[in-house]
Amino acid sequence: MARHLTIAAAQMGPVQREHTREQVVQRLIALLQQAHRMGAELVVFPELALTTFFPRWFVDDISEADHWYERSMPNAATQPLFDEAKRLGVGFCLGYATIDADGRRWNVQTLVERDGSIVATYKKTHIPGHEHHEPDRPFQHAERYYFEPSPEGFGVWRAFDSLVGMMICNDRRWPETYREMGLQGVEVILCGYNTPIHYVPDPSQDILQGFHNALVMQAGAYQNGTWVVGVAKGGVEEGVDSLGQSMIVAPSGQIVAQTLTTDDEVIVARCDLDWCSRYKDTLFDFDRYRRPEVYSRITGQRGTILPD
Repeated sequence: MARHLTIAAAQMGPVQREHTREQVVQRLIALLQQAHRMGAELVVFPELALTTFFPRWFVDDISEADHWYERSMPNAATQPLFDEAKRLGVGFCLGYATIDADGRRWNVQTLVERDGSIVATYKKTHIPGHEHHEPDRPFQHAERYYFEPSPEGFGVWRAFDSLVGMMICNDRRWPETYREMGLQGVEVILCGYNTPIHYVPDPSQDILQGFHNALVMQAGAYQNGTWVVGVAKGGVEEGVDSLGQSMIVAPSGQIVAQTLTTDDEVIVARCDLDWCSRYKDTLFDFDRYRRPEVYSRITGQRGTILPD
């Protein structure tokens, strides 16, 4: 019997600095309800969905940024989202910043099942940007100041009658991300992102942001025989224009649904989970075709080493 999972990508428009958690959660609930009316069983929200993208500012005393982080999940502000999702019987994936009991700061996504139970929380692995204030920039991208890179790697969980993995923003640009999950049989990868159009280190890439966004998710989906759901927080947020183009990508690498705006917008796809095996059992039959004995540089080497 064929297995299907109807997934919604719930793109958000900007969250400005003055917007409260309660205001944002009401937007999330409205998106969840719209997705439910469209038949969704799983709704995917963006990275750092509860706040503005605060790494665009730098503060010398990092404790001044504590109000951007969650101390628990759910909490008083987000409990209405959890309650409504459980009432509707819809699962979701939510990106946010958190401080743990040891005071360590993480950029995370939490996956919640249709019955309201928390499946897992994933911590972002590939942290982009810079660690120190760079005053000559038009805006900061100080993620490496505000977040630690996860030491945990990429998990895959049995949820939604499928095998589900997660990644966050910059993780999607690295082929190792997909392959780590592909080697665990992943069938659905969920990804939230905030991607400024202007790439300060090399502005020539600005015009290619949309192309690169699609390129990496389509390649990752195809090369690992998995669905990939990428969800943006887009539009002009605190003066910084960010990419929309949320999409749902099939195991064939084809885009089956994509947003048309940079505002709050829901797209839905009925995902045939058995489509994954067409690629996992043929072109990308890992057990038959992979050659890990000749891939030693991938795990044994970090930077580039040129030949003699």
